[in-house]
Amino acid sequence: MASLSGPSTIPRDPVIGFAMTDMEGPSKDVPEMEGTPQDQNDMNRMGKIQEFKRNFRPLAALSFSAVLQATWEFILISNSQGLENGGLAGLFWSYMWTFVGFGLIIVSLAEMASIAPTSGGQYHWVSELASPRYQKFLSYTTGWMSVLAWQSGAASGSFLTGTIIQGLISIRDPSYQPQNWQGTLFVFAMVAVIYFFNVYAASWMPRIQNVLLALHLLCWVVVIVVLFAMAPHNSAQAVFTEFRNGGGWPTVGMSLMIGQISAIYGSLRFPGSDATAHISEEVKDAGRYVPIAIAWGYFGNGIMALITIVEFLLALPSVSGALEDSSGFPFLYVFRQILSTSGVNGLTAIILIPVIFSNILFNASTARQTYAFARDQGLPFARWISRIDPRRQIPVRAIALSCIISGLLSLINIGSYVAFNAIISLNVAALMYTYAVSISCIIYRKVSCPETLPPRRWSLGRPGLLINIIGLLYVFFALFWSFWPPSPSPAVRDFNWSVVIFVSVFGLSLVMYISQGRRHYVGPVITIQRHD
Repeated sequence: MASLSGPSTIPRDPVIGFAMTDMEGPSKDVPEMEGTPQDQNDMNRMGKIQEFKRNFRPLAALSFSAVLQATWEFILISNSQGLENGGLAGLFWSYMWTFVGFGLIIVSLAEMASIAPTSGGQYHWVSELASPRYQKFLSYTTGWMSVLAWQSGAASGSFLTGTIIQGLISIRDPSYQPQNWQGTLFVFAMVAVIYFFNVYAASWMPRIQNVLLALHLLCWVVVIVVLFAMAPHNSAQAVFTEFRNGGGWPTVGMSLMIGQISAIYGSLRFPGSDATAHISEEVKDAGRYVPIAIAWGYFGNGIMALITIVEFLLALPSVSGALEDSSGFPFLYVFRQILSTSGVNGLTAIILIPVIFSNILFNASTARQTYAFARDQGLPFARWISRIDPRRQIPVRAIALSCIISGLLSLINIGSYVAFNAIISLNVAALMYTYAVSISCIIYRKVSCPETLPPRRWSLGRPGLLINIIGLLYVFFALFWSFWPPSPSPAVRDFNWSVVIFVSVFGLSLVMYISQGRRHYVGPVITIQRHD
């Protein structure tokens, strides 16, 4: 069986520090459709047919990862809970340990992406690495939770963009009262843009990835320079030592644990950290360059976000004032203190432009993950969802389905802002579940039968098992705190309903497994065995 062949001796890469093999770049003689000979071998081993064009080169894959995550943008625009529960120092220090903790998770995922470079991601890795006794069940539930995480994350990105635009309108016109239905219309507009780019401009997206990366970096430089040059600064002591317990928790430490959700949200960019894994079948020499894109995209973005957080906290004159600002966004409060209304609009547009492109790429990755799970018979109407458009060679139906789901979820916001936020906040917990299961499976394989690990060209080497174990412990830590409300006695509007919905959706996946999956879903590992 090909997946049970032992790993070869793998030299270390002098730049990354992790182990990988040396290999020449993609051959010019290999057709764009098939990629490199190694890509063909990987697809044959996994029992998959090459249906996509492999038109993402290494730098484009890295650009895709970095732009999609948009860590510095999202840590800047989604930090209210961290400021409320934790304050200046709380937001900084919670980001520091989150950055390190998720770094261990990300490199674990990167190693699995080298083992099986497929659009399926976590559910495929679980199928290959889990105990044969449990692989079918664990792979199926992981696939469902992964679809949930990506689809809810896609909806929330468009929604966040719309609410920022509403915040800008309220700054320009203080008499404006934002309405939920208006936010939903902004989501519809964003979804239309996403569909257009991912279907009609799909052939151009790999070609402009490097331009988008340059834009991502340039916008960051502009924001940092403006904050550094124009904003009065707090003392370093205030930024690093002043904590806040705005939620009314018994201790500041408890409040800090609750507030770390802002750092988790920004570091993950929802499930964006592993996004490049879901376009593996479109990357040339994916077994090597997808893991590099995942790792470098995360750590590069993380360093930029760290600088952004420090500069933002130095420029924040009042935590209370920021949290009570009419715009609803602390970063807009900071901009208003140092810029005119036109300046606020211009600087916010500099942030929104890369965020919008991040949403476009996010939908592309979401559609690929959904397509892959349907291809393996994990979803209802699998044959319809998994069809590839023969002319464009992209999963147009999966893209359309993801856009429709984003639109339908946004309709919930009209009737209940609470219900909508509960659904979109669920993606963190759902993603943590998929990480926990997949990392547990590679730990199981490394401990119980390491000789059966499939060969990989990007490896964590000797410390890999320890990294996996610590990363798994951090997953459980983050998952536990993601279910807590922002205050001990929350009103219905503030209650964290994600635990209820998480259990409900997981229950639904069990029902689907019993009624459908047990009979129709076999899991990718069976496909691999059939093609061995």
